[in-house]
Amino acid sequence: MKYDPLFQPYASNRYCVTAANGMVATGSNLASAAGLEVMRRGGNAIDAAVATAAALTVVEPTANGLGSDSFALVWVRDTLYGLNASGRAPMNISLEAVKAKTEDGNMPKFGWTPVMVPGAVSAWSALVKRFGKLSLQEDLAPAIRYAEEGYPAGPMLSAMWERSTKIFHQRFDGKPEYDEWFRTFTKDGESYHFGDIIRLPNHAKTLRLIAETDGEAFYKGEIAEQFVRQSERDGGYFCYEDLASYQPEWVTPISVNYRGYDVCEIPPNGQGITALMALNILKNFEFAAKDSADTYHKQIEAMKIAFADAKHYVTDSKCMTVDPAFFLSDEYGKMRAAEITEKSALPSFVQPPKSGTVYLCTADGEGNMVSYIQSNYMGFGSGIVLEGYGVSLQNRGADFSLNPEDANALAPGKKSYHTIIPGFLCKDGKAVGPFGVMGGYMQPQGHVQTVMNFVDFHLNPQMALDAPRWQWISGKKVIVEPSFDNAIARQLAAKGHEISTALDSGSFGRGQMILRLDNGVLVGGTESRTDSNIACF
Repeated sequence: MKYDPLFQPYASNRYCVTAANGMVATGSNLASAAGLEVMRRGGNAIDAAVATAAALTVVEPTANGLGSDSFALVWVRDTLYGLNASGRAPMNISLEAVKAKTEDGNMPKFGWTPVMVPGAVSAWSALVKRFGKLSLQEDLAPAIRYAEEGYPAGPMLSAMWERSTKIFHQRFDGKPEYDEWFRTFTKDGESYHFGDIIRLPNHAKTLRLIAETDGEAFYKGEIAEQFVRQSERDGGYFCYEDLASYQPEWVTPISVNYRGYDVCEIPPNGQGITALMALNILKNFEFAAKDSADTYHKQIEAMKIAFADAKHYVTDSKCMTVDPAFFLSDEYGKMRAAEITEKSALPSFVQPPKSGTVYLCTADGEGNMVSYIQSNYMGFGSGIVLEGYGVSLQNRGADFSLNPEDANALAPGKKSYHTIIPGFLCKDGKAVGPFGVMGGYMQPQGHVQTVMNFVDFHLNPQMALDAPRWQWISGKKVIVEPSFDNAIARQLAAKGHEISTALDSGSFGRGQMILRLDNGVLVGGTESRTDSNIACF
């Protein structure tokens, strides 16, 4: 059979999905099925989220893994809880030592240097202990089965795998510290392709150890010991205590009220505040139509302003010099909105007053809902895989600055500015539902566009996700999807935006959304940029 699984010459259409008892939405149909499986076995939305997240490390390793970080927003018993499971820099690292090894003065993107303590496994354990109905062992069973028995590669997964394999050959051939990546994730150096059966036996072994020890083996047992041995051998900075002392943090979500809806995010070090800052600016305008140059222009300008402030101030919350509440105030929104003109601008940060990623969401018939995101950052991450355990490690530290004057400057034990962000909507003190868009710095841009599509323009969850997107890159550069209206793109160019059209939709994020109606019915959307469909019952 000869056909291209990614060639889509005709417009397709998806409708919203409804269910009464449970729903799981993510970018992989196999991962969604894993979450549904544990709910059918008596688990709740939290168990389903953990099962789905664990399965994603197996069936979408091109974007996340056992060495990932994660964030979660969890609605349980009429309260929204936040969990920050992002990693810290090792205690033995220093800005001076790293800078002395670099040629360009920037933080390395690959190898051991940008690896932070992985937080995802700790998040699974914390979520199950606090809110789950099943054990971690029960929740991880589908992921273990996928890793042992194998699964077929889908269109988007195989495309990302082929791209990563090509890049890794170019960068890492002949460098022994990356040999385990090729042993784990290729067929004797050849990428997996569409329809291939993929088995990850070392990954399965590690998942079993995690399940049997409630995560302890990862941070204090044999996996942690291999982590430190390999780091010391290959020039990393980790010691055993970095892993043994790590704990995820329960945090209070932050929010902005946007036209009656509370849009909720995880507080810094995450960049969720960037989306809230943009919405805080945009709520000062009225928008007559979605598909107009004026609407897109104001969205882009607000997003640029929000990024200017976020990139200047946002870092580990313990190290921030500005109270994040300032950026969520009406004063900030009105002040920055007044700076937007009819022309594209290059905003700088404000002077305040003194004082790859995979996304999933779940919901159950009991009223519990979870918005969860997990990431290795740049595709497969650092390129480092723990020998014999299949653990691919994130490269989240690549976002640190080596300029000691920057807010996000590298320091021992510090958390970096973090791109992954789960979102959640509430209204009048009640849960509306989880949403998210994965994809690096596209994420807050995707959140803003999805929220406005739903709130301002009354699009259903499926259309709110599927609507053509724009992405601000830098300066006045903006790229738009191939399906973006060309006439509007020309009008934006006339306003000073440097517009280009992407050849495909790969860089515009992949999102999910679940809403709960007043009668308890769940309504979900999973966008057509993914391999997935919603699982529900």
